[in-house]
Amino acid sequence: MFIATMAMSQTVEDYIEISREVLQTEKKAAIAEIMDLTVDEAKVFWPLYNQYNEQMYIIQSKRVKIIKEFAANIETMTDEKADEIFTEYFKYRLELVKLNKAYYGKFKKILFAAKAARYMQAENKIAVLIDYELAEQIPFIEARD
Repeated sequence: MFIATMAMSQTVEDYIEISREVLQTEKKAAIAEIMDLTVDEAKVFWPLYNQYNEQMYIIQSKRVKIIKEFAANIETMTDEKADEIFTEYFKYRLELVKLNKAYYGKFKKILFAAKAARYMQAENKIAVLIDYELAEQIPFIEARD
């Protein structure tokens, strides 16, 4: 049973990693189309984009951990565990806002502000689509009387 649980856990981890890689590839293609960069803009944009996404990966890994913690406890959720999970969620959201604000400033230094804003808008729209998909899948916590 222990081996089966480890194998299933590894399968879930593999699935999450593959999903993230596919999303990154599709996202990069969408960003390329949305941004419509000149050759000179592309030379400075893509390295910063890659740097931003490396940092985003780290932060999003925290989100994955939170979701997995939620799923592992959904059937036996206590007030204490719910509070712990949502405290971590708020920390994740704060880190995400700080990252986006910092990189918006960096993108403004290499692109016109409107183009930097366009990029952040594209990132936000993609994030909203992902959030919607997650919201569809993640159940509400059952209230205990």
